[in-house]
Amino acid sequence: MTMKVEEQQRIRDRETEILGQPPRIAPVDRQSVAQDVQAITAKLRGGVVGKDAPPFPLEMIPEIMFTLCRYPDVWNKIMDLSIQLQSSTGTLPPRVRQLAILRTAWLLQAPYEWGEHVRHSKRVGVTTEDVEQVVIGSASPHWTPEDAAVVRCCEELRENVMVSDATWDALGTILDDGQRFELLVLIGQFTNVAYFQNSLRLRLEPQNEGLAAR
Repeated sequence: MTMKVEEQQRIRDRETEILGQPPRIAPVDRQSVAQDVQAITAKLRGGVVGKDAPPFPLEMIPEIMFTLCRYPDVWNKIMDLSIQLQSSTGTLPPRVRQLAILRTAWLLQAPYEWGEHVRHSKRVGVTTEDVEQVVIGSASPHWTPEDAAVVRCCEELRENVMVSDATWDALGTILDDGQRFELLVLIGQFTNVAYFQNSLRLRLEPQNEGLAAR
């Protein structure tokens, strides 16, 4: 599907707003923290990608790791929760998890988070058409009732900071109580991540297409 000119302009405007100035907190020199950042990156990749994930060369580690390593107490806890939710310890089906992250990222107009998770989502079977319909939202006729409930859950939390009874019940057709709780935590976690990625003006990595990613 070809993106409309108006949508392309909205994306450019949003990314200029967030990324049009330098990051608010500069990354540290890579060599000065190489050992610590390589270790935490390996932990993150091992948890999310799998224990057999090859180590990243220092020059390929995302800049975010060299910015937020300034604040290890908080940053390590944020990463621990992300690993918990996205690795084999998480209980949500990968499709549910990624649809929720994507819809949250789009609602928040978070270029870094959206671009990264479009790529991650493709790895677990989310299609380009799915991604395009995430932009439209739960009203799209593309979705199964179950998928629509996941997308609508993100919308209701954004709009009303609460999930409606109808959506909660619909989620219950595919998720147990523990998984529904985890879904709420997941959406909250990636809302938090979008907040600091946007507000710190964290630069996109070369492979991250930002809000234009499909």
